[in-house]
Amino acid sequence: MRECLTVAKDAAFQAGKMLKENSCTPGEIHYKGAVDLVTDFDKRAQDIIFKCLFDHFPDFDFLAEENLKKEKGSEFCWIIDPIDGTTNYAHNFPVFCVSIALAFRKEPKLGVIYDPMREEMFTAVKGQGAVLNDKGIRVSSVGELDKSLLSTGFPYDLRESRANNFDHFFNFARRAQGIRRGGSAALDLCYVACGRFDGFWELKLQPWDVAAGRVIVFEAGGRISDFQNMESGLSAKETLATNGLIHEQMVNILKMGLSLTQ
Repeated sequence: MRECLTVAKDAAFQAGKMLKENSCTPGEIHYKGAVDLVTDFDKRAQDIIFKCLFDHFPDFDFLAEENLKKEKGSEFCWIIDPIDGTTNYAHNFPVFCVSIALAFRKEPKLGVIYDPMREEMFTAVKGQGAVLNDKGIRVSSVGELDKSLLSTGFPYDLRESRANNFDHFFNFARRAQGIRRGGSAALDLCYVACGRFDGFWELKLQPWDVAAGRVIVFEAGGRISDFQNMESGLSAKETLATNGLIHEQMVNILKMGLSLTQ
């Protein structure tokens, strides 16, 4: 895992550096849905990451957001989001990151998330703790929901689906101290891990959105489940991550709107 972590950090840094250098450069935007977009820089970042990882681990499987899926039958799989927060990046809003995870038998064991605008590198290896720029991090000690700062996001099909998170947002807005919507689920998970947020929830995330962040949250002492407090894997469509202390309180609020998410 030491070599995997070193290479993944280098890949994330190289891609992040390119993204930062081009963050003010208008790029061509393509739409995958009404509000779901991809830029040329997503693909450039993915190419940088893939080349770096493939050169060192050619026999591993790969799964990435921008139509990259290579299956060689390996028990190891790199899971990549070249830009988590693409809409932010396309609008020159400086909240985005590069996310890389390594899964073994479909369970993430290593996570690297790099925010090039703040030069923050979040990393974790299962059983070895979570780190921000080489300094250990832990979740917050806030134990009351009404004193908690939460984060969330909204699914790309919010214009068509009733399971759009508005009900949960309304319910939490009346109970929490505050809610933020930054636009990068991977960074939201990192911020739970280092105590900037006390809890995070979101619907309809993909494996590349959460794989790296899951390892980082767990290793920082946090807790992750679905909205019904059941253990959730990478394919789960509900993600709840907290410091552990407010987990049950958030589950109780989420259950108020669960009928719309089924």
